[in-house]
Amino acid sequence: PYLYDESQAVARPYRAECTPDYFGLNAEGLVQYRGRLDEGRKDPPRPGVRRELLDAMRLVARTGAGPADQIPSIGCSLKWKDAA
Repeated sequence: PYLYDESQAVARPYRAECTPDYFGLNAEGLVQYRGRLDEGRKDPPRPGVRRELLDAMRLVARTGAGPADQIPSIGCSLKWKDAA
């Protein structure tokens, strides 16, 4: 499942920085992955590249912990709304 955070009530405490910014949580609700989807940006990634988010979440599902190597997301900066 994924979250659409229209009010930004979730983005603020997680300190999201850009869009998209991927966070993967374990069964205890602790962040185990924060990084990019894959190396694709405007174009689809090359065939055979690592599917970083998918691989990370499979590892989290199997072990409860994310990978040691996590590459940050790159995207547009967030346009913060006034806090409610």
